Amino acid sequence: MAVARAGGRAPELLSIGQVLARLQDDFADLTPSKLRFLEEQGLVTPERTPSGYRKFSQEHIERLRLILTLQREHYLPLKVIAELLEELDAGRDPIIPGAAPRSASTILAPRRVLSSEELRRATGASSRFLGEAIAAGLLPAAEVFPHDAVAQVTALLRLAEQGITPRHLRALRVAAEREAELIAHAVSVRGHKSGSPAGTEEALELAAHLETVRSGVLRRRLG
Repeated sequence: MAVARAGGRAPELLSIGQVLARLQDDFADLTPSKLRFLEEQGLVTPERTPSGYRKFSQEHIERLRLILTLQREHYLPLKVIAELLEELDAGRDPIIPGAAPRSASTILAPRRVLSSEELRRATGASSRFLGEAIAAGLLPAAEVFPHDAVAQVTALLRLAEQGITPRHLRALRVAAEREAELIAHAVSVRGHKSGSPAGTEEALELAAHLETVRSGVLRRRLG
């Protein structure tokens, strides 16, 4: 149960949809199922309402940000992440394995954008490869890129190693744009019916549900 702060005001608690809205700019592949999985692994323990709904505090969000960053940028398995979290919970500041030297507490820096040169250094991608990804509409044609572009470019490079290049993924981009239009229409209709505008949080929650459905279809097709 949330403990009231001085002055009698309890800390803000957020739903899964609100957590996604806070984190998906930095972690585009984050879904409700992944949040539940991290909870099942004991890495984060949200509070529960009397009816069983999960509620997350700001501390939970920062913990999730740390876990997801350790996975994406340092490729650490959950067992190692759990050990780092235990050290942090004990009041220590452990050094991240393979980061010389970088402590876990420094990971929670504010999100930032990357220049194309920084993106190339972070991923090992060539200028030509980034150009191909931009031409295919998989990355924005811009001077700077959001930090989650690191994960996107890394995934594109792994796919290219197997012969799936950015030009092969144009259909994926078109499908994603159609899904965005579908979500925008659904949110607009619901907002019109309720008499109040629907926001980004609801759109992101619908996107997460679509991602769950798409992943299930893909897994079934792969047998």
